[in-house]
Amino acid sequence: MTVTLSPGAATLAQLEAIWRHGHPACLSATARPAIEAAAEIVAQAAAADAAVYGVNTGFGKLASVRIAAQDTARLQRNLILSHCCGVGEALDIPTTRLMMALKLLSVGRGASGLRWETVALLQDLLALGVTPVVPVQGSVGASGDLAPLAHMAATLIGEGEAFFAGERMPSARALHRAGLSAVVLGPKEGLGLINGTQFSTACALAGWFDAMRNAQAAVATSCLSTDAIMGSTAPLEPAIHDLRGHRGQIDVARAMRMIMAGSEIRESHRDSDSRVQDPYCIRCQPQVTGAALDLLRFAGRTLEIEANAVSDNPLVIVDEGRIVSGGNFHAEPVGFAADQVALAVAEIGAIAQRRIALMVDPALSHDLPPFLTPEPGLNSGLMIAEVTSAALMSENKHLANPCSTDSTPTSANQEDHVSMAAHGARRLARMNANLSVILGVELLCAAQGVEFRAPLKTSRALLRLLQITRDTVPALGEDRYMADDIARAAALVSGGTVAAACGVADLLEDKAR
Repeated sequence: MTVTLSPGAATLAQLEAIWRHGHPACLSATARPAIEAAAEIVAQAAAADAAVYGVNTGFGKLASVRIAAQDTARLQRNLILSHCCGVGEALDIPTTRLMMALKLLSVGRGASGLRWETVALLQDLLALGVTPVVPVQGSVGASGDLAPLAHMAATLIGEGEAFFAGERMPSARALHRAGLSAVVLGPKEGLGLINGTQFSTACALAGWFDAMRNAQAAVATSCLSTDAIMGSTAPLEPAIHDLRGHRGQIDVARAMRMIMAGSEIRESHRDSDSRVQDPYCIRCQPQVTGAALDLLRFAGRTLEIEANAVSDNPLVIVDEGRIVSGGNFHAEPVGFAADQVALAVAEIGAIAQRRIALMVDPALSHDLPPFLTPEPGLNSGLMIAEVTSAALMSENKHLANPCSTDSTPTSANQEDHVSMAAHGARRLARMNANLSVILGVELLCAAQGVEFRAPLKTSRALLRLLQITRDTVPALGEDRYMADDIARAAALVSGGTVAAACGVADLLEDKAR
């Protein structure tokens, strides 16, 4: 299924479909007239005498150097090759394809000056599965993601490397095998391809997609944990959350109430429970996870705007027939959004880890066996699984330190304040992977704890989650090799199965949008 993108109106759902399911993307046919109009203005400027940055001048600190008309094509090619300075491992293929789709959206607004044939080749790469090899290191988030986007652009001119049909090969060979031909860049086209925030935004969006899935899973696992330790649902009552008024908190409390409705375990201790209040990791779940959800929603809106933005330089103002230099390539909004996602991911993991610690501790778990094993002492049960979750929680707290507050001058001080958005966005994949494991360990602990409450049963929604968990990871009796169990549980989280089992996405639907 090809995702048809309308420049300025693409949705997060469309972008997630491209990233998560590998769908090709193309621009709406309505975008072509604006693209061609901007390209015509650039062509006229290239043939004129006036100096226009990036069209007939050098770049950055070399903007005062005039380029002869006969050298403009060579100028653009040199720009791409000289900016292919990325290092490190290759960006994963789904995120690279998302980056390409974002570039389509940006140039599709008709303010970048690319010719239609260049835009069409980028679409063809997506349609036929030719994916540029893009090293992940080298961007400081202004003036755009220059190095990563240059590696993407290199494939369009038959340089660099690309993935095709499961192989990594020279771009020229990949184009030939796909039945495509490299393009010779026209005036400003190289600059229009590399001057933008698409690498940082693609990485941030990928992090946001997984962070939302993890947040949804955390609502489900937290409900199972609450029943496992026979926690109170009184802190979920609507009046409490309405009095505070935060949308995310209200939504999480409502979702938890609905997921836990009908639990026999809950009803068994509603009266005569000697515990007056549960620890914060149980009692304050809506306040913490809800605040994280609000932060993620805000970041998502920022990233949706940026995905639809024109972020290169200079820009073609078609209605006025002018080419104007500006600073839309500065990725500060993306850097801030990535930092917000990182904070949310770290805090969801922090409170989940405390729930794990609660369940394995016989002093706090309300009569569950130590470390959730039927024969403690002879068996260690989930003792070290909890330690692993603590290690990952702490790693995420380190990684959550803001990147957007850093800056360093580059390009002979012409580019003297940068966003570091690429750094902020790239670390989200690692943080989400850590969080999926933390929540996977919580799932294993909570499932084990709820089963120790038999013959009492949990709610219908949580019984579905328990059954899915047990279909994947058997209950823990005798100690066994645990790494595979943890990996399978984490996959249930990252794959969306945990959230789907309890219908969390629908329960958390953002009514405020």
